[in-house]
Amino acid sequence: MRLDSATLWLILGFVGQAVFTGRFVLQWLYSEFKKRSVIPVGFWYLSMLGSSLLLVYAIYRQDPVFIAGQSFGLVVYLRNLQLINRQAKSLKES
Repeated sequence: MRLDSATLWLILGFVGQAVFTGRFVLQWLYSEFKKRSVIPVGFWYLSMLGSSLLLVYAIYRQDPVFIAGQSFGLVVYLRNLQLINRQAKSLKES
């Protein structure tokens, strides 16, 4: 069976959406485990991966609203990871 280009793009879009949704599942399960609301670092990595895949899909679809939303999200997720890494370095040096 051979998949055409449109089908492959749909698969990419659904994979991106699944990864993006997975971040909420991770956060929910982690919070349940900790018995308090917590955002684990993995949430931000799943956010980056899912958002990147969805951005590629949005560019393929030429959807300016979707492109703008995912582009802004990437900036926020990257910044959160930078802040987390900076804090980790600061704690190591202390």
